[in-house]
Amino acid sequence: MTRPPIPDIAREKKAPGTIAPAVYRAFGVAGIVLILASVALGARSESDLDRFFNAWLVSFSYFLSISLGALFFVLLHHLARATWSVVVRRFAEAIASNVLLMLLLFIPILIGAKHIYPWMDRGLMASEPTLRVKAGWLSLPFFGVRFAVYFAVWIWLSRTLFRRSVAQDGTGDFRLTFWMERLSAPGMVVYAVTLTLAAFDLLMSLDPHWTSTIFGVYVFAGSVLAFFASLPLVTWVTQRSGRLVRSITPEHYHDMGKLIFAFTIFWAYIAFSQYMLIWYGNIPEETVWFVRRQTNGWGGVGLALLFGHFVVPFLFLLPRSIKRRLGLLVIPALWVLAMHWIDLYWIVMPQARGGRATPGLHLVDLTTFLGIGALFVGVAVWRLRGRSLIADRDPRIAESLAFENA
Repeated sequence: MTRPPIPDIAREKKAPGTIAPAVYRAFGVAGIVLILASVALGARSESDLDRFFNAWLVSFSYFLSISLGALFFVLLHHLARATWSVVVRRFAEAIASNVLLMLLLFIPILIGAKHIYPWMDRGLMASEPTLRVKAGWLSLPFFGVRFAVYFAVWIWLSRTLFRRSVAQDGTGDFRLTFWMERLSAPGMVVYAVTLTLAAFDLLMSLDPHWTSTIFGVYVFAGSVLAFFASLPLVTWVTQRSGRLVRSITPEHYHDMGKLIFAFTIFWAYIAFSQYMLIWYGNIPEETVWFVRRQTNGWGGVGLALLFGHFVVPFLFLLPRSIKRRLGLLVIPALWVLAMHWIDLYWIVMPQARGGRATPGLHLVDLTTFLGIGALFVGVAVWRLRGRSLIADRDPRIAESLAFENA
């Protein structure tokens, strides 16, 4: 079979151009306004303040997970010396670099920790032997120090890889590619450790009695899946603006779809493994987490995750034709992103109000999500201002442009 010719991208629109300032200013202003509205909603009463901080944790975890999923993608790209993903790597680099923004947005969690984490009650932590042994780890100063380390690692990795990649656009120095590949090997190990510990600290410690050694993998699976679901949306918006219309082809859409499909299965496998092992072991300290999420109306949310987070996208993404048509691929991508939010809501909210919360949406859930999301998009676009949207001087760019699925 004759290979198709390599697309000519010499006259391709590869820079955000004048549209970038309008986008990041509009999204930045909208994000600030919505966050201020969220604060105003939370300030009305003590119960509203509890809801604000828990809603903030859900939205913060959502966008942090997408950034960390993007960082994994960049590390894996270099580690595997991948070719197909060269044309979309710049998107991932910009999204991964948003961990610096997430560091700033982590401050409200430190401020409102007593409204979120039961372990802030030192009397509770001293009341039981199983909690006393965790009291040294679960303390606000050490919690803050640990996250300072996590963010330092993520920021350094993401910004270093982004700077080297952008530098290559100007010099074409192939040695930068080898440097990024060498960094990605130890970087992946450090990434795995920090993400796992951050998942324990940020989300698992909402119930200080509960432990699950697989929980870090569960959060990792959701994070990577959320990023892969974001990638077709970013591509769709970019191409609708007339940019990279020749560079990113149905062959690349196909791989994006396959990755969403694969990590949908992986997420379901990890979720089932965690549930099955805890159910089979039947240890009260472990089962209490699921009991809380099967009572007070939360069982319906769990069933929604079973079908919505796995069955629906699994069936939708089975046909090859859907994965090769970007207009169709964005449908399951949006669905998966919605399910990812419900997953984090299901993790966080049953612990609110001392474990007495019931399912139900509050206006502050929407305003915090849209506020953080607007800032997230605005900063990512700002980071790409004046830069190429494609790593067009990467030594593997020709292979990426000519990429074909088997």
